[in-house]
Amino acid sequence: MDYKTIMCDVLVVGAGGAGCRAAIEASKHNLDVIMLSKELLGKAHTAMAEGGYNVSLGNVDPDDNPETHFKDTIVGGNYLNNQKLAEILVNDAPQRIFDLEDMGAVFDRTPEGKIAQRPFGKQSWRRTAYASDRTGSEIMVTLVEGVRKSSVRVFDEVFSTKLLVTDGKISGVCAVDLKYGDYLVFRAKSVVMATGGAGRIFSVTSNAQLDVGDGYGMAYEAGCEMIDMEMVQFHPTGMVKPESARGRLVTEAVRGEGGILLNNKGERFMNRYYPQVMELAGRDQVARSIMTEVKEGRGSPDGGVYLSIAHLPRSIIEFRLESMIEQFEDAGVDIREEPMQVSPTAHHFMGGIKIDEDSSTNIQGLYAAGECTGGVHGGNRLGGNALADTQVFGAKSGESAAEYAKSTTHLGVNRDEINEEFTRLELMLKRKEGVSPADARHELTELMWSKVQIFRKEDEMQYAVKELRRIQKEVVPMIKVDVPVKRFNPGWHQAIEFAHMVTTARMVAEAAVIRKGSRGAHFRVDADPKDKGYYNIVIHKGKEGEMELRKEDLVITKITPP
Repeated sequence: MDYKTIMCDVLVVGAGGAGCRAAIEASKHNLDVIMLSKELLGKAHTAMAEGGYNVSLGNVDPDDNPETHFKDTIVGGNYLNNQKLAEILVNDAPQRIFDLEDMGAVFDRTPEGKIAQRPFGKQSWRRTAYASDRTGSEIMVTLVEGVRKSSVRVFDEVFSTKLLVTDGKISGVCAVDLKYGDYLVFRAKSVVMATGGAGRIFSVTSNAQLDVGDGYGMAYEAGCEMIDMEMVQFHPTGMVKPESARGRLVTEAVRGEGGILLNNKGERFMNRYYPQVMELAGRDQVARSIMTEVKEGRGSPDGGVYLSIAHLPRSIIEFRLESMIEQFEDAGVDIREEPMQVSPTAHHFMGGIKIDEDSSTNIQGLYAAGECTGGVHGGNRLGGNALADTQVFGAKSGESAAEYAKSTTHLGVNRDEINEEFTRLELMLKRKEGVSPADARHELTELMWSKVQIFRKEDEMQYAVKELRRIQKEVVPMIKVDVPVKRFNPGWHQAIEFAHMVTTARMVAEAAVIRKGSRGAHFRVDADPKDKGYYNIVIHKGKEGEMELRKEDLVITKITPP
């Protein structure tokens, strides 16, 4: 196969909040840094984050501090967090938001001119810094400008498909130029994975189209250890209608600003489930409460519930929830006057690549940051902690990758392995008979949504595991592309993604079967009461290619599970 080789010191795969922050940090070390983006620079899913960035500044509630933020994060994570990582998150978050301000980010202010902070679910104080309800967009605009001012070389619309490992150490990646269809090999001394999540393995999701789990699939195939992949957060409030917008995020800021949830009887039903915190209970708790109302016949005609802010002053709504007004105007709803219909939507992966405090993985020279990692958020992420995560561990991974790159040289790569990867991609274009990626993805996403969703049962998950193993064995090798061209061919791109989606879905389902009790976002209607769930589940690829799972003790520094 013909391919072009490109050399660099540090390679960052992914250009969202974590990837951009990692690239900026690595570039400070006078190194050749390349960042790969699957989409156009600035279009990453981070730009869709609305609510805010958790940081214990105490600007609104002076008693807030990192210790309280840490406790809230651990309790919110149902004690499954790696507490060393959680400590880094809460301690570094203040400096990282000041970094963003130094780069030009503009956050909403208090009357005294300090960064404003709003309440978010399951938090002791008003801690979430924000820029109206477009916080992620503000951060991404700032980071993109930071990247452009740096020496980072950006390759956008480049799809990484495989990590290259030489003698247990990272050596680069295989990739495809989506615009022209050219095959590329990027050889690097160190690599940072910042590839985001995988909400698109479910049929209803708030995630962008490209969030299909590429990073999870690539990392697993390369030999990375993965942790707690069963922990998928279903955001309680996604749009219900129109069908084209189903699953689109309705930010937690709506509830943070005083929004209330109502059933078809007009009852504020959260009083029945979590009366002390109401709509600001944990995301998993609110999601289950909504689904219970729907299942018991108290939902809206379209299978959701109602979220109302019509009782709030119009000035608050128009100033702090501007994009929500626009989003629902497109659906014919004026949220200043009438309620929204909402229901849960697949939103965030708490599980992912297992990392240490310096963002390193079990593969030497490979680092990871952001949503593609696991351990920081435990069994359930607090709203607002994700944006903080991208900046804290984005910076940490970039620094670590740069230091490692300065201490080593380029490794050789296995040309047969590279040829095998590009031949695999080429066969999708040449195959005369097989399964279209659209049909295959539909089967996969409906399977995951129906069998490995918010309420989980042993027989349904076992069925999903059986089907996913079949799909991986029989369907993945038969994916074909109807239009056999390489130049910007979305059908080919979807076909390449499908293998990563199946691997990711399998890890979610297989780990969910192993965890017999309910813990965090993993809720079993048939839970074994003897399984308190105070352990992590680690997955890795065995020597014979089989998926191996094991339970591992929690990393505890301060707070012992009850």
